[in-house]
Amino acid sequence: MPAQTTLWQSLGRLYPHLKPILPRLFLGLLCALGASLMALAIPQVLRVLINSYLAPGGSVPALWTAAGIVLLLGALEAAFVAMRRHLVIAPAATVENRMRRGFYRHLQDLSVEFHDRWGSGQLLSRSMSDLNLLRRWMAFGAIMLVVTSLTVLIGVTVMFFTSWQLALVFLAAAVPIIFYGFRFRRFYGRVTRRSQDQAGDLATTVEESVHGIRVLKAFGRSREALDGFEEQAQELRETEIVRAGSLARFSLVVTLLPEAALAVGLVLGIFLAADGALSIGGLVAFFATASVVAGPVESIGMLLSMTLTAKTAIDRHYEVMDARRTVTDPEHPADPDAVRGDLAFEDVHFAYPDAEAGKGTRRDLLDGVNLTVRAGETMALVGVTGSGKSTLLQLVPRLYDVTGGAVRIDGIDVRRLRLADLRRITAVAFEDTTLFSSSVRENVLLGADPADEADGDRLLAEALDVAQAGFAYSLPDGVDTLIGEEGLSLSGGQRQRIALARAIAARPRILVLDDPLSALDVQTEELVETRLREVLAETTTLVVAHRPSTVALADRVALLEDGRITSVGTHAELLASSAHYRYVIASLPEEPADLDTALADAEQEGAGL
Repeated sequence: MPAQTTLWQSLGRLYPHLKPILPRLFLGLLCALGASLMALAIPQVLRVLINSYLAPGGSVPALWTAAGIVLLLGALEAAFVAMRRHLVIAPAATVENRMRRGFYRHLQDLSVEFHDRWGSGQLLSRSMSDLNLLRRWMAFGAIMLVVTSLTVLIGVTVMFFTSWQLALVFLAAAVPIIFYGFRFRRFYGRVTRRSQDQAGDLATTVEESVHGIRVLKAFGRSREALDGFEEQAQELRETEIVRAGSLARFSLVVTLLPEAALAVGLVLGIFLAADGALSIGGLVAFFATASVVAGPVESIGMLLSMTLTAKTAIDRHYEVMDARRTVTDPEHPADPDAVRGDLAFEDVHFAYPDAEAGKGTRRDLLDGVNLTVRAGETMALVGVTGSGKSTLLQLVPRLYDVTGGAVRIDGIDVRRLRLADLRRITAVAFEDTTLFSSSVRENVLLGADPADEADGDRLLAEALDVAQAGFAYSLPDGVDTLIGEEGLSLSGGQRQRIALARAIAARPRILVLDDPLSALDVQTEELVETRLREVLAETTTLVVAHRPSTVALADRVALLEDGRITSVGTHAELLASSAHYRYVIASLPEEPADLDTALADAEQEGAGL
């Protein structure tokens, strides 16, 4: 559960962001206050006008003078409003932009462990909706809440000077408003937080459904997905109705009570005027002032709700910004000048964070892995499903950190290397490929650092050739073709080859492959492996193998069993010496399972029903 904070504690966290723009915000506040003062001055002109110029014997020129003063005050009020908007909108948008960039930068720095726990929709709503709301509050809500409060205070003071009896009646209406306001603030804050969290969950559902639309269609589960979405949407709708109802009741109180006080004051004012205790001009000025004050009083509910929503947005923002980086650069990093590419796992232990609570009753997923991969060697890693093969690979570039032991490159613990240096030395290609909504060229050269455009073209051509991804040149715009979100316009095999080309183009010293060729046929896989040996002859390669053909192409094979490496040798040696290895190899499929083909077949079968 997030820590509970007061309104002032939450708003105080914005101070570092607001500090550079405080002068302009203060000027904007003065302009907004100036507009309110101009509005409050108009009733005083009316009082003088009625008591003096409209009395018997009053002069016509004086009437025109009073009208001109009212017109001038109105023009000044409009000018102040325009100046306030000009002063605050651009700085508030600048702060929003900085906070959004800082949020995204922090997301990039946070470990994979954090992203495993957080839904993408929650992060999206925090980076977009919440910050957009904060910008509106900085530019309008905060300033107008202060100005509204000052306007009411000044207006009531003027009303006291005009008629203290009527002002007391008006002020009496404020007591229940203040009492109800405290209750409203607590309840509305809770409902607002629930609403924003539910909106984030709903965004996650939409994103998952869009990304998995082919699976939903292929398995005929669109109806079930819609039912689940409608249930979440209904929960959000009910929460929004509760929130709107709470705001409506508060608005009713802050509108009805002052209006009722004015009705009582009108009757009392007539008696005071009849007794000579209050002039006609004073009575008109009082009610004109009350009408000016009534607007701010009625808007307090909306402004307070905006402020409470902003508090929730700040809390949600800092839930992410306060997340600690668990994978960081060392204080005194080692300098990997000449990297040979020797890779060693020394008594490596690892348990996922959600499993650490049971550490005393269960073994680590990786429970003392010892393995050495020589520079330039291709090592295949095999094991039953769930044995921790993919996890072991992710320890090399420090996507996760070991919980015990060490991973070393050329004898240097990877935790002593700068993350930038480590990830320049290593490159990764995953079975579950992730491509970005950009061109083939940009996806392939993502991890490369070409000296110039010509060098980039050479790296691109070589990487596509090694990965047998020449199909990219036949796309509508060649290698500059935009491949769409997550590359879903390509087949599974095409996506894997682009992802492999991306790893190759980085020209790493150590290449980590998590079965990146699972969607390729055996012949294409052999061509890729052959070209990999030619181009990356001096590159150390550790590959998770899910097919016998991949295993056979490796120099040596390591068997992962019960969280440990139990056998290392050539494919033939392990076949002869390890019963568990023979079992694992026998369970591996001979041909790749192309999910795209399976889904297409399922869709066709569904269409034929």
